[in-house]
Amino acid sequence: MKPTKSLRKQAGKAEAAAHRTEDTEHAERMHNLAEAFRAQAEALKAEKKKGKVRK
Repeated sequence: MKPTKSLRKQAGKAEAAAHRTEDTEHAERMHNLAEAFRAQAEALKAEKKKGKVRK
C-alpha cells in the first residue's frame, strides 16, 4: 500500500474512533490525529508532485 493511501486510511480510522467515543477529550485527540494524518498525506502528495515537475 502506498504511504499516502495508508495515511488517509489511518485518518479515517482515527475519525471513526473519535465519533464512537463518549469522552470529549479523547474524541478531540482523535480528531487532531486524523488531521495530522491528512496533513502528512497532503505533504507527501505535494512532494511527489513537486519532484515530477522538476524531471
